[in-house]
Amino acid sequence: MNQKFQSERLGTEPIPKLLKSLSIPAIIGMVVMALYNVIDTIFISYGVGISAVAGVTISFPLMMLMMAISAAMGIGGASVISRRLGERKEKEANKVFGNVLTLILLLSVIGFVGAFTFLEPVLILFGATPEILPYALDYMFPILLATLFFTFGFATNSIIRSEGNARFAMMAMIIPSVLNIILDAVFIFGLNMGVRGAAYATVISQVVTSAMVIQYFVSGKSTLSLTIADFKLKFALVKEITLVGLPAFVQQAAGSVMMIAINAMLIRFGGEFYVGVFGIIQRIIMMSFMPMAGIMQGMQPIVGYNYGAKNFSRLRETVLLSLKITTIMSVAVFFIVMLFPSYLMSIFTSDRAVIEAGADSMRVMFAAVFLIGIQIISSGLYQALGKAKLALILSLSRQFLFLIPLVLILPHFIGTTGVWLAFPIADFFSFLLAGYLLYRHRETFLTKEVGSDESSQQDAVEYSEATQSSN
Repeated sequence: MNQKFQSERLGTEPIPKLLKSLSIPAIIGMVVMALYNVIDTIFISYGVGISAVAGVTISFPLMMLMMAISAAMGIGGASVISRRLGERKEKEANKVFGNVLTLILLLSVIGFVGAFTFLEPVLILFGATPEILPYALDYMFPILLATLFFTFGFATNSIIRSEGNARFAMMAMIIPSVLNIILDAVFIFGLNMGVRGAAYATVISQVVTSAMVIQYFVSGKSTLSLTIADFKLKFALVKEITLVGLPAFVQQAAGSVMMIAINAMLIRFGGEFYVGVFGIIQRIIMMSFMPMAGIMQGMQPIVGYNYGAKNFSRLRETVLLSLKITTIMSVAVFFIVMLFPSYLMSIFTSDRAVIEAGADSMRVMFAAVFLIGIQIISSGLYQALGKAKLALILSLSRQFLFLIPLVLILPHFIGTTGVWLAFPIADFFSFLLAGYLLYRHRETFLTKEVGSDESSQQDAVEYSEATQSSN
């Protein structure tokens, strides 16, 4: 596609076709990326054992924190870039990109230094016992050394999608993920490297991702271009990127805190065995939510661009279609888990005790998963619009406001069942909050009238004011 029209099609192409073309590559890429985590766990489970799975699960909150930083810079930068492109401010979009890259470089230094200083104390703080600590260290040490590649790969993928090039963003996830799966088999089984082999496979795949992304931007395939001056940090841009990306960071960081809380409660009331069980279930959760997250990611550049262009009818059509699709997906996940939990667990392990415990736990955890679609779309919507406060509230709601307190309270009364029961209760309350916020803004997002309605005019005023303040 001619790069001149790559971003412009966000404002002209029919919404169903556009959402499909942007979402399907995102879904495929994210599912494949999640698949390597799933296969990682399968290989570790069969090749090393459930204790090794528990060790990786204990270290996962730290990895989630790395992804939280990447998501904040990537989604924040992508939202600002897509709106600048919608305003025809290409030079400012380039400056935003340059500032994101500088932030990536600065923050990656912390991860590298952390591998040699605070890694072991942090893992012990996260709940690592003497039995599983060696596995956690073997997994996280190489990954922390490669923080630069993780952060760069995750953040720039969001930016590539923001300019409408979902196909390359998909390939930048698929190719390294497939390589990771192959290397997993070679390192874990062929070379008998255990958990450290899984970490090496992951690092190498992220190096490949970074190489692909660098080649993409250097070759001129992107609508974005950089000069040396663009790398100089500009406070106003950093502030805007940070504020918009803050909800994504908080959501991922809350996920990290959630994992720490869950692991602590499971070790206290059930033991390391249940940490391993949860580690498997967590991978199933990732695979279940990725298609819905792909729809949300496909929606965001369309929403951001058309909000910048003040084309509110296209914005509304995109939101409604995204809500419909993710609701159908979440209902399908509900029925699959309710009907086949033992089969899903048996993919990861042949241990009957693990399968039975996991099947019972999953049925409880997924009891309200059919409500999750509206939560995902509403959070992504406000991020794309640059409405940081609302996006932050929605990002906090499920994990930080509801799930973590429930996880910390319920096990004291009903043991490990309380950990599992916290999930559907949190889903229900988060659904009510997301529905309430969308209802409050229904004239903006959920009506068919365009232009003449008061809400559209108010949106245009809000956007103009936000743009002036950011400049």
